[in-house]
Amino acid sequence: MIKSESTKFEKIDLDSIFRKYYRPLCLYALHYLHIAEDAEDIVQDCLTEFLELSEKGRFVSDIKSYLFMMVRNRCFLILKKENIIDRDRFISEFEGTLTDTEYKEQSFMEARMWTAINSLPDRCREVFLLCKRDGLKYEEVADRLGISVNTVKNQISKALKSIKGECRKIYFFFFG
Repeated sequence: MIKSESTKFEKIDLDSIFRKYYRPLCLYALHYLHIAEDAEDIVQDCLTEFLELSEKGRFVSDIKSYLFMMVRNRCFLILKKENIIDRDRFISEFEGTLTDTEYKEQSFMEARMWTAINSLPDRCREVFLLCKRDGLKYEEVADRLGISVNTVKNQISKALKSIKGECRKIYFFFFG
């Protein structure tokens, strides 16, 4: 998957790779490690290592697969080092639930959703997260924020329309 390219090497735009893969890779690592800070550390280490490879003139033919494989392998090393898993037993148990490809796809979908949620106006995002993430009822959110139940309903409706539209835009950007 890694090739040295002696002729012409085009510098990889790490900024665009970071924007495209950082969040999905963190979510992917989180499925293994269950601690957000550890997942972020792993992803940052992998992206740094990837940058070092690119600076040495090494070409990766499939960046997405390479990065996900790096992150998965690094997660397994951490879990094994901390004696959390017996690698062979863990892999066989884990394969019964979701495939690695399904986790990659799920990570990208989650990242797109969180990007859309983060783009909501502050109050709208706050209402949406209190209802959908924290499971509060509309009345509870209204009481907590000192707004009417109708305002909560309107903010949720606005948020869902915006998220749906943003996810559609992101989908068409990547998949045409």
